[in-house]
Amino acid sequence: MTRYALIYGGLAGLIVILTIVAGTAMADSDTNLAAAEWMGYLVMLVALSLVFVGIKRYRDQQREGYIGFWGAAGMGAAIAIVAGVIYVVVWEVYLFSSDYQFMSQYAESVIAESEADGMTGTELEELKLEMDKMSERYANALFRLPMTFLEIFPVGLLISLISAAFLRRIRPPRLYED
Repeated sequence: MTRYALIYGGLAGLIVILTIVAGTAMADSDTNLAAAEWMGYLVMLVALSLVFVGIKRYRDQQREGYIGFWGAAGMGAAIAIVAGVIYVVVWEVYLFSSDYQFMSQYAESVIAESEADGMTGTELEELKLEMDKMSERYANALFRLPMTFLEIFPVGLLISLISAAFLRRIRPPRLYED
């Protein structure tokens, strides 16, 4: 079970994070990082389809074609955990190599988009304060690491549950002894 979780979770995590890091690194100052979040979740959804593949391969190769819902969900969750850990580790390496500039760029993008949408006055000042607080919290690894993990894990867990529902196959009961 561990081997399948490491293989498929590792592949899913690497696909997601390398795509997102490449997109973030190539983004210019005019890129709307807030809108790019949706693209990131789409990439996660596609890459985490490996959860389905991993559960199916495990069921077919190690479990003689049979697996219950909870066994399949557990395998999917294990794959999602591995993907999440890889996502967090590579994201931290990226942040370190980019001198932790992501959050300030993100905050600037949100503020610029809000100004372009016509936000002014007190409302804009409140948004700026909120972005400052978020930047301050994001600088703390005890906040940032779990938040980064929680970007990907719930998506993987949902895919695990859906996959488990489709892939469960219970062994038929034996009617007689051989």
